[in-house]
Amino acid sequence: MAVHTPIEHLESIAYRTALGVVRALTSAGHQAFFAGGCVRDLLLGIEPKDFDVATSATPDIVQSLFPRTEAVGAHFGVILVIADGGDERHAIEVATFRNDGAYTDGRRPDAVRFSTDPREDVLRRDITVNGMLFDPLRFEQTDDLDGSILDFVNGRDDLKLGIIRAIGEPARRFAEDKLRMLRAVRFAARLGFDIDSDTAAAITELAPEIHQVSAERVRDELSRMLTEGHARRAFELLDELNLLVEILPEAVTMHGVEQPADWHPEGDVWVHTMLLLEKLKPGCPATLAWGALLHDIGKPATYQLDRSGILPRIRFSGHVEVGVRIAEVILRRLRFSNEDTEQILALIKNHMRFGDVPQMKESTIKRFLRLPNFNEHLQLHWLDCSSCHGKLGIWQLMKERYEAEPAEERRPQLFVTGRDLINAGYKPGPRFKSILEAAEDAQLEGAIHSTEDGLALIRDRFSTS
Repeated sequence: MAVHTPIEHLESIAYRTALGVVRALTSAGHQAFFAGGCVRDLLLGIEPKDFDVATSATPDIVQSLFPRTEAVGAHFGVILVIADGGDERHAIEVATFRNDGAYTDGRRPDAVRFSTDPREDVLRRDITVNGMLFDPLRFEQTDDLDGSILDFVNGRDDLKLGIIRAIGEPARRFAEDKLRMLRAVRFAARLGFDIDSDTAAAITELAPEIHQVSAERVRDELSRMLTEGHARRAFELLDELNLLVEILPEAVTMHGVEQPADWHPEGDVWVHTMLLLEKLKPGCPATLAWGALLHDIGKPATYQLDRSGILPRIRFSGHVEVGVRIAEVILRRLRFSNEDTEQILALIKNHMRFGDVPQMKESTIKRFLRLPNFNEHLQLHWLDCSSCHGKLGIWQLMKERYEAEPAEERRPQLFVTGRDLINAGYKPGPRFKSILEAAEDAQLEGAIHSTEDGLALIRDRFSTS
């Protein structure tokens, strides 16, 4: 893994804004450095998403030096400094050097002790490639990269080797905060690195303790893995390190579940699902990514080998409905929002409907196209088909219709409303829904063109009594 000088992104507004924070702290007599992932990314020639600052200044001093701050974690020494960088507003996380006490809950330290020693601060962090500090003022003055990096944990060596390694004793690092196990997997996948053997062994041993981490934190880490562009690698690592069986045991059951070779020449349900994850683009919607992961989650429970014919046939009768129920349990367990849960379940529920498009009535197609976030349904269908038989004709057809057809054609102003039915002598009741749907279907099919046409059709099909 080549390590580059951090020249490319030194002129960004975010960098210059963070540099101003470091300059203000050092001008007041305190040590201050860029810390963590931004240093790693700069060395890799990747533009950091944000810049964090580590300093010897205590939280109260940090707050006194800047006009706009937020105490997001003052107990742990973390202050957000709000700074204006050109036309943008930047929040720079400023953390005081510290030494953590015991982690009795396996999530966060019971107490922290502030420090003036940057080395002490680094040694409490999780992995070596995230444990480097960078002195931007020194680099600005000397243009000496090596002399501007503070590396107490051989992070640069691991960066060059492409290794994810825990700082210090791996078992201790992960025992302190169990979420670090998921973070190690995520960074290994995102960066394309291997996990050090001792670090991997500690994760495998401590995997059952991941349940000490809140469902929300687990969900967020998994969502990041799914949307950072290396989802397949992340989930294969989770599986290899015994984490997947702890946090998503339902997914592990996909291993070895054979599929019909004519539709799925790629292999079993696990292999198929991993191929979908491999095709997820960085920054894709989390709902789409979770839909891809869980779209066939009902297949293991519905696998049947039908021997009634000349040749045995594999069937998954009802796998969509079963999959929706299993996925709902997973999403509730991970405390997804109602909105995200509804969309992910809709993706699973409707992913097989594309196969019925050639037989669908025009009204049914239009109702299908107006599903919320239909573009995600299209994307899931593409992922699904391109990860098995490769037949994309229906996807192309529906994509063209979706992009060309105005929304008002799929959801037009209705010719017949409930008020029209009442005025025509129909009493409100359970039948209203089916009557109105029949009228709307006829309108979507182009069979009626006015309220009068609609009421005539209704009178022909439904009595007023």
